[in-house]
Amino acid sequence: MLGLNPKFEKLLSSLRETHDIEGLAKLSMRNMDEDSQEEKSFANNTQEKPKVMQVAPSLLSANFLRLEDEIVSVVDAGCDLLHVDVMDGHFVPNMTLGPCVLEQIPLLTSVPLDIHLMVENANFFIDLYAPLKPKYISVHIEQERHLHRIIQKIRSYDISPAIALNPHTNLESIKYILDDIDMVLIMSVNPGFGGQKFIEHSLEKITDLKEIIVMRNAECLIEVDGGVNDSNIATLKNVGVDIVVSGNYIFKQANRVQAIQSLKI
Repeated sequence: MLGLNPKFEKLLSSLRETHDIEGLAKLSMRNMDEDSQEEKSFANNTQEKPKVMQVAPSLLSANFLRLEDEIVSVVDAGCDLLHVDVMDGHFVPNMTLGPCVLEQIPLLTSVPLDIHLMVENANFFIDLYAPLKPKYISVHIEQERHLHRIIQKIRSYDISPAIALNPHTNLESIKYILDDIDMVLIMSVNPGFGGQKFIEHSLEKITDLKEIIVMRNAECLIEVDGGVNDSNIATLKNVGVDIVVSGNYIFKQANRVQAIQSLKI
């Protein structure tokens, strides 16, 4: 009875005992028809729908004197996340937004924060920014000695942990933690300053990362930060990127709706 719908087994047994050949034929055709319908339903349900690229405008490129207006403009334009670069002046040669500036953002919008820690003491900064309840907190693997401990700490705040990699960092360093994180942030520029040009060999790195994620069946998104615009967004989509961070391209345009929608492919 291999492959037979179980609900027909009892009836089939009865038909065989009574030698009802016509009944057996009808039952066989009915079972085949139902199996075909189930296969079609399964195929329809499991077929992946193309995902629209998520866009996270980087507040590093916003006009800080008009930060409220800048945030409202990208939220109204349909952004998915608000990307916040946190710099301590040590890990990178720059300093940026602190929690006292960001704590008012939930009053403006429900769009979640995506916090990228470019700092030396991530443990301290996680405690500092966790009360903002961001969706993601990314830490740099280059700085962490006890990465699993940091990931667990982020997760304990009910925040999705993510790992950021500088352009030169080898993917081997994260292969065995992909099951523990929700996102990998690939830096396609050197961190610290906005307005830089996209590093082309990042595409090979992203492609390799996507292959590793698929091979390990990890539920891990890929985010890319640096030099993202309408000229390379299709390529980034094709190599498997889920979220793009874009600063200058969005905030330097008067029409924020057009800028963000051009990335949501």
